[in-house]
Amino acid sequence: MKAIYELVKDRDTYSIESSITVLDAARYMAEKNVGAVAVVRAHELVGIFSERDLMKRVVSEGRNPKTTRVEEVMTKDPCVVSPNETLSNCMRLMKEHNFRHLPVCDGKKLKGLISLRDLLLHDLVEKEGEVHMMRAYISQG
Repeated sequence: MKAIYELVKDRDTYSIESSITVLDAARYMAEKNVGAVAVVRAHELVGIFSERDLMKRVVSEGRNPKTTRVEEVMTKDPCVVSPNETLSNCMRLMKEHNFRHLPVCDGKKLKGLISLRDLLLHDLVEKEGEVHMMRAYISQG
């Protein structure tokens, strides 16, 4: 079974410093077209900031995104997985805890950020390959 690091090792990992404003974080996320970013302090993971955090802890509470710091509204100490975690266990964790992004860390060092979409697309590609192989097998028979 494939390890999660295989999905993230060649991709950019987007992160922000915990001290920046929510407005700057939202602009960065929009620029990178991502729904969540890892939050770091001194190059170590301290949280995750997602669109859900933005809606629940900033917009719905009437906070000013120009003055609110990410560290005030991020999800602190998020669940993380090691680089050798299985894809199926990552999917199980996301389903069990109802979140869509999962940091991949070696200790406190961020190695990547995996999304539910990443896992579903990978699964879809694998299933398409299996279907293709089955059709080839059947057509040869």
